Amino acid sequence: MLTATSRRALEAGFFAASAALLAGVAGAAYFARQVVVPKYSRREDLDVRAVHTTGDRNLKIELPATEQTRAPGRYSFWFQQGEGHACLGPVVESHPERRAVTRVVERVDSGDLEQATAGIWSGYVYSKPEQLGLPYQDVEIPVENGVAPAWIFDPPAAANAPGGWAIHVHGMGGKRAGALRGIPVARRLGLTSLVVSFRNDGDAPPSSDGRHNLGQGEWHDVEAGINYAISNGAERIILFGWSLGAAIALQVAALSQSSVRIAGMVLDAPVFDWRTTLAANAKAAGLPRPLVHMGFTILRSKALRWVTGLAEPICLDSLDWLARATELDKPVLVLHGKKDDTTPFEASKKAVSLRADLIRLVEFESVGHSLEWNVDPEKWERSVEEWFYGLSRAGAAPEQAAAQS
Repeated sequence: MLTATSRRALEAGFFAASAALLAGVAGAAYFARQVVVPKYSRREDLDVRAVHTTGDRNLKIELPATEQTRAPGRYSFWFQQGEGHACLGPVVESHPERRAVTRVVERVDSGDLEQATAGIWSGYVYSKPEQLGLPYQDVEIPVENGVAPAWIFDPPAAANAPGGWAIHVHGMGGKRAGALRGIPVARRLGLTSLVVSFRNDGDAPPSSDGRHNLGQGEWHDVEAGINYAISNGAERIILFGWSLGAAIALQVAALSQSSVRIAGMVLDAPVFDWRTTLAANAKAAGLPRPLVHMGFTILRSKALRWVTGLAEPICLDSLDWLARATELDKPVLVLHGKKDDTTPFEASKKAVSLRADLIRLVEFESVGHSLEWNVDPEKWERSVEEWFYGLSRAGAAPEQAAAQS
């Protein structure tokens, strides 16, 4: 028989184990919810050291020196709870003694930058379509729960790709403006560009559950954009997908009834497999691996949908294009930074190793996620142009293939 001391030790061990288990379940539930609950704001975590007015009344901004703020290229700075936006140019001064850098302010699109105390670093560059200086129009696309706003950019009058359209799909936590970086090169290629919104991005109507589906449901809204393009004369389509937008592009290319019209995909910092991506983010955040795998179980479980609020569980297997690589049947250009801290570059390398016949990878030295264009727009756009013209020479357009089938 157990002594009283032994019983107390056993009870204490039981309660400690129970508490640890409950804490693990709670942590896994929190992780799973963080994955699918939309976030429409971010914490302003980059301090503004100073804003200077130069002699010609242009602005410069002093920021803490980080790997990102020291990087070459053009970037966005959001401030005043997202109401303010500025486009930042190159570094013009470095201040090692106070661990700071000064960058040119190319434009202030909204807000009072001189009053800002902190903000958010991002890759948008353009916060509104008119900043591109190209003709465009606002349109509405019928989707499941209403109409989703979109922008159309027409090609030059002497377009060399009649019937060619580009559908631009932004990433998670962003809006359409994040995909505007792909418009200039698409226009030079003679493509009509349609920049779409999709459920739960804050522009398009929300889904019934108000949750991200990691591409599992969002592809229907992009398919609606493709159908809109076809009804307006599109004969072949290039999908431009950014991060989550790339995952959505992969889904729509596989599942859409109009897939035959899709000639190829340009994917920036793509999510080829959500397990790989989410596990990498969780590891960076210091979350234990068992907790993460428990979170995956919650996402996949029909019985545990109440934890996440999902209308349907997430089928992570159907979103794994590393495991499903043999099913890919569209040419893909991948543009990815080797130091991406959100979607692992290694996943893109693996995708190429699995399907070198279809996937071309162009590496960038960008720091952070989905900033490939920002650090080297010339290389980004040149890569798209070379891939596109190679695609055009490689075989029949999709509409010709459809006629032959």
